[in-house]
Parts: sequence; structure tokens; C-alpha cells
Amino acid sequence: MKFATGAFYGVALGLLAAGLRELLTGFEENRCSMTYMFEYPEYRRVALPRRVARLYPAYGLYLYGEGLYAQETRALKLTGAPVLFLPGNAGSYKQARSLGSVALRKAEDMETGVHLNVFTVDFNEELVALYGGSLRRQTHFLHESIKAILRLYKNFEDPPRSVVLVGHSMGGVVARALFTLPRFSPHLVSLIITQASPHLAPVLALDTYLLDFYAAVRQRWVNQADDLRNVTVISVGGGFRDYQVRSGLTSLPCPPGDLSKLSLVATAVPRTWVSTDHLSIVWCKELVLATVRAFFDLIEPEARQFSENPERRMAVLNHHFIRHPVRMLDETQETPISLSDSPEAWSEVNTLRLVYSTPKDGQAKYFLFALSSRRKAYSHFYCRSNNLEMTSWVYGCTQRNGSLCVRSVDLSMGTELLPPYKVQILSLSDLTSVSHLVVGASNLNGKQFTVECEWQRQESQTISVPVPHVLSFGLTASDVTVSSSGLLHTIVLQHFHQVYQAFRINVVSHCKVQKDRLSSVYRMKVPWFREDSLTTVSTPSVTEISGMLHTSRPDNSSGVLLQLHTAPNCQYKVSVRASFPRVLGQMLRFCGPMVPVYTAVTLLLACGGQLSSILRTGRAVDMSQVVARGLQPHKVDLPVYILHLLLGCSWFQEAWSILRLPSMDALPATFPDRTFQEAVAPVEEWPRLLSPLLYVLGAAVAFWCSTLLRLVLHLISLILAPLHRPSVSRDCGTLHLRTQLLIILSLTIMGGASCGALSIFAAFLLHLYRVLRLQMTERSLSHMLNLAPQKHKETENGTVDSEALSKTKECNGAPLLSECALQEVRDDLQLHLCLSALFTLPIMLSAPSLIHWIRNLRYSTQLDPDPCWPHTVPLLLEYMLLINCNTLKLSRSTLLPLTSHLPLLLTIAMVTFSPLHLYRVTYFLSAALVPLAFSCLL
Repeated sequence: MKFATGAFYGVALGLLAAGLRELLTGFEENRCSMTYMFEYPEYRRVALPRRVARLYPAYGLYLYGEGLYAQETRALKLTGAPVLFLPGNAGSYKQARSLGSVALRKAEDMETGVHLNVFTVDFNEELVALYGGSLRRQTHFLHESIKAILRLYKNFEDPPRSVVLVGHSMGGVVARALFTLPRFSPHLVSLIITQASPHLAPVLALDTYLLDFYAAVRQRWVNQADDLRNVTVISVGGGFRDYQVRSGLTSLPCPPGDLSKLSLVATAVPRTWVSTDHLSIVWCKELVLATVRAFFDLIEPEARQFSENPERRMAVLNHHFIRHPVRMLDETQETPISLSDSPEAWSEVNTLRLVYSTPKDGQAKYFLFALSSRRKAYSHFYCRSNNLEMTSWVYGCTQRNGSLCVRSVDLSMGTELLPPYKVQILSLSDLTSVSHLVVGASNLNGKQFTVECEWQRQESQTISVPVPHVLSFGLTASDVTVSSSGLLHTIVLQHFHQVYQAFRINVVSHCKVQKDRLSSVYRMKVPWFREDSLTTVSTPSVTEISGMLHTSRPDNSSGVLLQLHTAPNCQYKVSVRASFPRVLGQMLRFCGPMVPVYTAVTLLLACGGQLSSILRTGRAVDMSQVVARGLQPHKVDLPVYILHLLLGCSWFQEAWSILRLPSMDALPATFPDRTFQEAVAPVEEWPRLLSPLLYVLGAAVAFWCSTLLRLVLHLISLILAPLHRPSVSRDCGTLHLRTQLLIILSLTIMGGASCGALSIFAAFLLHLYRVLRLQMTERSLSHMLNLAPQKHKETENGTVDSEALSKTKECNGAPLLSECALQEVRDDLQLHLCLSALFTLPIMLSAPSLIHWIRNLRYSTQLDPDPCWPHTVPLLLEYMLLINCNTLKLSRSTLLPLTSHLPLLLTIAMVTFSPLHLYRVTYFLSAALVPLAFSCLL
């Protein structure tokens, strides 16, 4: 039986390890380039008003500088455009050096006098992602910092009226929270760029202050969205390398018509195309360059400050973060263009495909494609060039003179930049006023490049392939072969639109003739969110693409597109297989907060099972056995699912509201912009269907962590044994009632004056001491009696036989040195081991508050606000009263029948109300321990 239990939980632990491995390592290598400082960075502290400095002693405002620029700005006489960097969770203000250094080098290269003044805020590296008590304080300090920055420009001829904010992680959430302040003027901030910021929901909701803060921000930006349309916000997610904040959470809730809000993933940013982890998104050179280029393009040359025009801001941001065409929207040439009038420069192309490589000697070259003969047979014109200079190169001819085009319009605005080349795809139905297409391939500077163009029939080059079922475990594959009949092929991956799906997509290319070719580009295009990923390979090659999503499609109307920019005269074979380890990784990425909830459920049911055993037999069961029996999905998940179904009925909803019960918790929806999809946020069914598997993983964590706790306590007892006198009494480590009350009062005062988590931790240590003394007593009795550890015979259902039961009943009058005395100590030890495992959960959930208090001791000895204070006194009472608890007292208690059945009801409530509110786990555990503590007294 023990072997089967160990094997089962070993397999469950293996599944958890496989999922964690995919989550933490199952992504591409870090391809970000590091940003370097060429001179020593300096951070000049900006003086704040005394009132502000007194209210926020732990915070500070700094100006970044290097070398000569740092010396010139020593007196804080500034003439640049202000940018303020906001660090995130446990982030340092010095993380602004990448943005500041690149901006300084850019200003030096431009030599126009236009430059940025990069400021940074010191938030004392607070853990605001886990402790929400500081978020409101950070928001108020940010407001004061913005006002202080603008005051530095008061002697400037045309002073800036706003500050651009760049927020990393929780810094981006704090930036949006500015607009919730009653005295904040919205015109002070017109542009916010956030990096890996969880806008939809917190990663882990460990206290009420964090959720209240998110609710206030969401209410301001959702309910009053029309008032904030002039505020431009762009949110950039890190991609799959960022396992701390999944990119789906970085989506901005905004109405469909609000074009001033952009959400995207770093893999889709032109000239970046890389996934970043949670920290490297700050210093990733490719992304920092895109941000700095956008900033300088946003500066008006005359005023040398950021543009106040929202349309201008969006045009620039779309240019650098979305598509990167040849020029920005406001630079479009409306007048007809005159091209070269030299007949030698013109060639008319009558074939279906053009492949042209420029010679070493520079020359003007234009290719003319007639549209009249192609309109009926083809739908699109495709052209690409590895000349990455973003200049006009595709035109529509409106007037000809013989073989020359004398009048044309620029069609290059639709150009899209890919890593190895730029691509232009034109729909022939949009070119009714154009007679010919002109492709420029001039290389007057002698630069060599290749141009490839062809006519396309999009329907014939689009293939639909159904993806394998997510539970096919890679045993089946969907294969498709693409011939060399085109330069662009699109494979529609049917039914691929949910985040729990994960595939291995293998692309094998081979060519009949070996020669130099342009690289192939495989692009996973997600129609409903900007999370495209690109893979550049040579030909021939064997490539594996990871097929996973950051967001789901709400209506399941279409799937992911796999675009293959292929080489001519080559064949491509695409194979799609489900990957079970990646499915596990996606499950942990999106449903990870459910695992600690089910761990608490398992430990609480184990405690209930221990109490039931004491009620029936007067004996405690071995800790590993009772924890193993804590896996009871039929008793927990089934009632929760029935509740979910009943809530679909109007009468049950009315009864639910009459009882004033909170709504059932559901994990954050995986749909982008979910707030505006429907009047009520949709609830996804797949996390509920996965709950049994999540329960198994949570039970595995409880089983092996309780085993580890038991081992650690055993080792500590061996170390402490020489320091204690041997004891043979089951009452070792207990406290008198007066001492208990005195300790409870002292710890309560200490918790109120300092930190509630500190008091809870001190009470936990006192209970651990009781467990250690029981272990030392059990070992001493075994040695004194020279008895080997014995196991009572148990029936198949785990109950003790009648002989063992009668022997237990006779132990009350036995002498201290007897087998019965040893058994009593062992029973108490198993009971307290279960309680210790249960007591560990509130300690872990309150750890962020304790860490925050320790790190801020030099500024304040009291944690304000303290999220642990509401349950500090109940936990102190329970921890201290249960120190004296033993199986004899419990078996005689009149409250034990009620206490043993309460954990099951509380676990159902825990699964119903805790996935989005992890701090509620502590309240449910406390509710289960209150009657247990009274059972020891009554």
C-alpha cells in the first residue's frame, strides 16, 4: 500500500516537474543584446519639498547622467524632454541606466540639440507584487515626483507640460493608477509605456490591498475610458521567457474603438523580434532602441518637447512598435512621383516571377509589371528585398510614356519589415486606378541586394490543416507539404485558438539545386492579438517551432496562421504534433495559482482525516498516510462544479445574492481586452475541467512537502537532543494556561506595534518546539524500552483491529515506561506533525508582509497597512492553545464530531472562493482551527 501511494505521488511529482521545466526553461535562448554604458553612470538626487520628504522617507527621485552630460546637469538646469522611469516589484531605480545611456548616445549622434532628461524613481525595491499596502503610497509619491520634475523647467522658454512615463512590471500599473488620484491633473502625463506590467490582474493576490488597488485602477480606466482617450498607453509583454508575468496579463482593458491603447508582445515588435524575461525587458538593446527611436520621433523640433497631438503619438508608436513601414503616416507623399527618364533603367517583366540581384556597379533600375493581363488570374502581388533601407521602392504607375512610367504614386506604405528582408503585399482589387506596378531596384551607392517578386493567387497558396487533439500525446501528427510554386504560403491551423493547447511544429525544407538563397521566415500569426513570433532559417534546414499562445480567441471563429516566406524551387514539409510537457507548462502558466489552493485543501482534509481517526479509534494515523488520503476530488471538485452549474439558474443566483455571498472565483480570463467583450466577463470552462489534475499536483506538493518537513524536524531534533534532558512524558513542551495567555497577549501587542506576520511566525516557532520535544521524547522512550518501531495491524480500509483498540484503551493507567506510553507519544507526534504542516501555509502567505517590514525597519517599526492584522489574533490563539493538544483530550471532547466534519465544508468553500483571493486560504484555515482549539479545552 505504501509503495503504491509513493509511486502515485511520485508520478504526480514527475508531472509537476515536467510542467515546471517547460514553464521555466521551455523557451528560446535569450537573444537580447546587452546595453552598455560608455561612461560611468551617475544618479543625481532631486531635492523634494520637505513635506514630501517627510511623508516618503524611503523614496527618492534621481536624474540619470553620464560623463560630460552629468557635469552639465549637476545644477539641475535642464533643457531636454522629461522621461520618468518607474521600477517594478523589488526593482532598483538604477535600472534606468539602459534607457538613459541609449538616449544619451542617440542625442550625441543626432547633433541637433534635441535630447532627453531621464529621471528615475527609487521605490526602495519594495515587493509590491506580493504586498499591496505600498501601492497607494507609491502612486502619491509618483504624483509629487512629476510635479517636482516640471518645476525644474520653470525658467525654460517653452517648458514641458507633461512627463512621459516608462514603467516596468508593477511600475506600469502604478503609472496608470495616477489617474485614480482625485487631485491629479490628467494633462501631466500624455504617454505611458509599460514593460511586462500585469494590467488585467495581479499575478498572486496575497492581500486585499492589492486587489482593491487593481479594482480602483480598472474602474477608472474602464468606466471613464472616454475621458482618457487622449492618454496614449502602450503595453509590451515579454513573451514566453517571462514566466513571472505571462504576456496575456499585460493586455490593456480598453474599448474596441480606443485606438490610443496598444498591447503587444516583444516578439512582434519590428527590429526586436525577441522574447525577454522579466528583467531583461528593461535592458534588452533591441527593445530599448525601439523605445528611444520612438521618443526622439515624438519630439517637436521647434519646441524640443514631446508632441501633444494624440494622432501624431499613435502614428509614431505604430511605426516603431507595430509595422515599421518606410515612413510614418504624416510623411506620406500625396503628390505624384516622377521616376527616372532613362530608358536603359526600365525593364518590363512578363513572367510570373522576378528574381534580380543588383550588380556591384551602381545603377538605376526599375521593373514594370502590367496589371491588365493579371487581374483575372491573380489576387495579390508579393515582393521582397533584403535592402533594409526603409525608403520608397514600390509604386503604382498612373501615366506612361512608351516603356517609361512618368507619373506614379507611392505604394510603399504597406511595407512590412521582417528580420532578413522587407516585404510588400498588394491586393490587386485595391489598385483600380493603377495600370502598372513599378519595383525600384536601384543601387546607386553600389550596395548589392536581391529583389524577388511574383504574382499570387491567395486561395491556392492557403492550406487549412486541423491540429491534433491536445491529449493525443504526440502520437498523431498533422502533415502538409508545400511545393515551390510561390514565395509565400499560409497554413491555417484549424481549431488552434486556446491557451491550453501546445504543439511542436517541425518544418523540413530541401531544395533540388544548391545555391545562395534568401533566408526563409516562418511566422506564427495570431489574428486576435499582437503576439506574433518569427523564426529565420536558412534553406535547406530542419526547424522546430513552439506552437503556444498567450491569449485565447473568445469566439473560436478562427485559428492561428503559420506564414511561410519560402525560397523558390524548394519544398517544405510541415508536421504538427501535440506536446504533453508543453501542455503541462501552459497549464501551470495559466492555472498555477490553483496549485497552492489544492495544497491547502489536501492538508486541511488530512487534518480532518486525523481527527476522524481519533474520533473512531482514539489513535492518530501516520502523517504520510493521512496526507495521502487528502486527495478526494469527488468530495471537493464535484460539489464546486455543481455549484457552478446551479449559478446558471436565475433562482439560484437570487438565493446566492440574498445570502450576500461573494461570486465564485475564476482565474483571469485568457481573452485580450476581456472587459469589453461582453457586459459580463466570460468564465472559461477549461480551468474547471482541469481541476482534478490540478488537485493531484497540489496533493503531490502537500505529500512531498509534508514528508520533507517531517525529515527536517527529525534532523533538527537530533541536533537539539543533547541540549535537553531526556523526557518520557507526552506533556513535554506544553505550557501552563497562564503562560499561554501571557504569550498571546505579548505577541498580540508585538504584532500591533510592529508586524502581525512576525507574531504569527513566533507562535509557529513555539509550536514547532512542541513537535521537536515530542520527537525527542519518542526517541528516548524507544531507546529506554529497547523497542523497535512497530506498526499496528490495519484492515484494508485503514481502521485498527479490535485487539489494538482494546490495548489502547488500557493505556490510561499504564506506567510511564511502557509500550502504551510510547504509543501515546507517537499518536501526539503524528497529530502535531499534521498541524505543523497546516500551520506552515499562513506563514508562507504572510511572508511578503514580514519581508517588507524587515526591509523598512529603518524608516518605520510598524507595518502600515498590515494585511495580516485581521487574522493575527485568531491565529495566535489557535497556535498557542493547540500546543497543549493531545489525542486523549481530543477523544474525550464533545466538539470532536463537529470538528472532524468541518474541514470538508471549508475545503469546498476554499476552492470556490480562493483561486483569485489566495489570502482567503488563511481565513478558511483559521476557521477550521478555531473549533479544534476549543476541542482541546472542552
